[in-house]
Amino acid sequence: MSKHELAVFTNMCMIYDKTGRVLVQNRQAKEWPGLTFPGGKVEKQESFVASVIREVKEETGLTIKNPQLCGIKQFQDAKDARYVVLFYKTMEYTGELESSDEGEVFWIARKDLHKYQLAADFEGMLEVFESDVLSEFYYHAEETFDLY
Repeated sequence: MSKHELAVFTNMCMIYDKTGRVLVQNRQAKEWPGLTFPGGKVEKQESFVASVIREVKEETGLTIKNPQLCGIKQFQDAKDARYVVLFYKTMEYTGELESSDEGEVFWIARKDLHKYQLAADFEGMLEVFESDVLSEFYYHAEETFDLY
């Protein structure tokens, strides 16, 4: 029995500013619609940091700097590969905001986030993004999750 498993690596980035706003994306994907943070898949032979910078640029038009790893989300996907989402956050960015095919991007006050339709389980992920003690969002096979 192999100790190795297939894995898919992705990322998500919370971009925020000094006024208490966060950048959100209104995802149009049927499998996971609603507000979330921008991000996407890590390409073969691409570093994790380079991938989050690239994905944010593609989906928002912004170039981020100094993204800080602040947590992970993981679960087994439909093909039983481990699906890992690396959570980053930064308040350093340049450029002009521009939406993509992934969905409209816009700034909202962090305190107003709950007023919008959020992607499934995004509130739990947000706890990890903002916590000084939590670092992991883990789905169990029974479709429940824990925060660690």
